[in-house]
Amino acid sequence: VEIAKALGRRSELLIMDEPTSALSGREVEALFALIADLTRRGVAVLYITHRMSEIFRLAARVTVLRDGRHVATSAIGEVTPDLLVANMVGRQPGAVFDSADPPAPPPGRPVLELRGLSRHGAFRGIRLTLRRGEILGIAGLLGAGRTALAEAVFGLWPADSGEILVDGRAARIRNPAEAMAHGVALVTEDRKRSGLVPPMTVTHNLTLASLGRFCRGPWIRQGEEARAAAAQMEALGVRARDRFQSVARLSGGNQQKVAIGKALLTEPTVLILDEPTRGIDVGAKAEIYALIRRLARQGKAILLISSELPELLALSHRILVMREGSLAGEFAGRAAVAEEILKCAMPA
Repeated sequence: VEIAKALGRRSELLIMDEPTSALSGREVEALFALIADLTRRGVAVLYITHRMSEIFRLAARVTVLRDGRHVATSAIGEVTPDLLVANMVGRQPGAVFDSADPPAPPPGRPVLELRGLSRHGAFRGIRLTLRRGEILGIAGLLGAGRTALAEAVFGLWPADSGEILVDGRAARIRNPAEAMAHGVALVTEDRKRSGLVPPMTVTHNLTLASLGRFCRGPWIRQGEEARAAAAQMEALGVRARDRFQSVARLSGGNQQKVAIGKALLTEPTVLILDEPTRGIDVGAKAEIYALIRRLARQGKAILLISSELPELLALSHRILVMREGSLAGEFAGRAAVAEEILKCAMPA
C-alpha cells in the first residue's frame, strides 16, 4: 500500500527505503519489474538497501555512506561486491559473509520443548525440541507463522492449546513476565516499535526488562544499574557517545545490539531472535553473527527466525521450515540446500 501510494503521486523522483524488507519473493519480482518500467519512462529512483543482490540487479550507480559520511560513488560496472562491503565496513569483508558450517551442537539436554502448540489462525500442531548450546533456525515465507510462534512462546499472544516445557517441566506462559521467569527472552523483529523505547537512554533501555535486579524496595540502585549497562555496552560493542545517549540517536546496528543486550540482562536460558539483522549494515551483521555463535558456545539455546536463507545456513545447527502455520520440514545445518528449503516453504 505504501508503494502504491507513492506511485499514485506520479513523481519524477521516487525514494525507496528498504522496500523489499517485508515482501515475498513473488512480490519482490513484481516490484523490480515496476521499477524497470518506471526508469524506462524517465522516473529517477533512489533505492536504499542493505541487500547486495538488489544493488547489482537494479542500480546504474551506487553510493556508499558510512557513519553519516559519503565514502564513494561509482558506476555499478566499476565495483564488485567485495569492494562495496569493504567501503561499507571500512575493512576487507573477510568473515562478514562467513558461511562456514557451525560446529555440531554439544550434547546438551533439551531446554525448550513444544508439544502440539497451536493458536487459531496463526499456527497449529507445532512440535520441536531445542537443546542447550544449539542454534535452531526457523525458515518460512512471510505469514507462515514464525513470528506468531515466537510471540506465543514468549507469552505476548499465548497459544490456545499444546504444551511448553522448559528444562523438562511444563511451563504455563501467559505473558512476558512469566516467560522471563522461566528463562525465556525474545528480541522482536521490529526493534523501534516493540523492542526499544527510542527516546529513553541506552542505560534505561538495557535495564528495562531486568529492572528488578537493580532495585531495593521501590528504589533503583542507580550505581549498580549503571555498572551493568556499561558492562553490557562493552561486551556487545555498542558504539554510543555515552550511556546517557538516546537510543533514537544510534545507528540501526547499535540499536539492535541494545535490544539484544536488554534480553541478555534477563539472564535467559532460551533466547528467541526474530529477524536479528533486519535493517542493519554488513559490518553490524558480522558482529551479531559472531555474538550469536558465542552465545551458543556459552550454552544458550537459541531459536533463530530469519527471512534470509544465507543467514540461517551460516548460523543454524538445524533448520525447521514453517509453511502456512505448520512445520513442513527439517534440515540438518551442514547438509541444507537453500533451494530445497525454499521449495519446502512454498505453498502447495
